[in-house]
Amino acid sequence: MRIAASVLSLLAITLALSSCQTAEEIRAADEARCSGYGFRRGTENFANCLMNQDLSRRADQRAFMESDDDFFWGPTVVVGPGYYYHRGHWHR
Repeated sequence: MRIAASVLSLLAITLALSSCQTAEEIRAADEARCSGYGFRRGTENFANCLMNQDLSRRADQRAFMESDDDFFWGPTVVVGPGYYYHRGHWHR
């Protein structure tokens, strides 16, 4: 029970800290990065750069969640012969 409370506390802190950066701040950082790469605002290449920044951020989030299964889903629990709980589902 103590572990579950610790994990929930850590998750709450992580969510609170990640929400510190607003959508406008993320957009401004992406625009600054794309401008730094030499793309001009209003061009198709600039729009593609912004899209790639967003896709990269989402891919990083997915990779983190998939690589750290036990943190998000908890350990695999074997309940009886042939039955186990893994990644939020019962399996046989």
